Amino acid sequence: MSDVAIRRVEQGDLSALLAIYNYYVRETPVSFDIAPRTLEQRQAWFDSFAQTGRYQCFVAVKDGEAVGWASSHRYHERAAYDTTIASSIYLSPEVCGLGLGRRLYATLFDALRHEDIHRVFGGISLPNEASVGLHLAFGFELVGTYREVGRKFGRFWDVATYMRPMAPGGGPKP
Repeated sequence: MSDVAIRRVEQGDLSALLAIYNYYVRETPVSFDIAPRTLEQRQAWFDSFAQTGRYQCFVAVKDGEAVGWASSHRYHERAAYDTTIASSIYLSPEVCGLGLGRRLYATLFDALRHEDIHRVFGGISLPNEASVGLHLAFGFELVGTYREVGRKFGRFWDVATYMRPMAPGGGPKP
């Protein structure tokens, strides 16, 4: 999709990103939130990102509107986990399957390559073949599956945990 630009997240993207996230909250088990988030709640999420450092966010923009994002965020609040991060990626349903996930993750991991990051984790509620395939393509490996840990839509869902090693300086290991 050459008509889609990838850039750092901006304040003006927040409403569109909230709408995308709330779609997944309302319609899918991808997010284990069960109530839509508010703009104020997502503002705190937005405020956690920086231009450099371990926690960054990039958006895909089509026709002036954000249609997806990839981000890195704190894995755990305890200090010994500081060199471990978690990643997230969400796309508006109408642009899924067009390669934007790959472009977003490539941009995010390129931006993180010089940061002091040792491991990246991703959690995927199952089933989700597209997300599993994306993570495998970026060097993530399955490290475990938590069985029936989230209840949403009247049933229990599994969560697979994937991990990606990062080389010294943040780049992917060869």
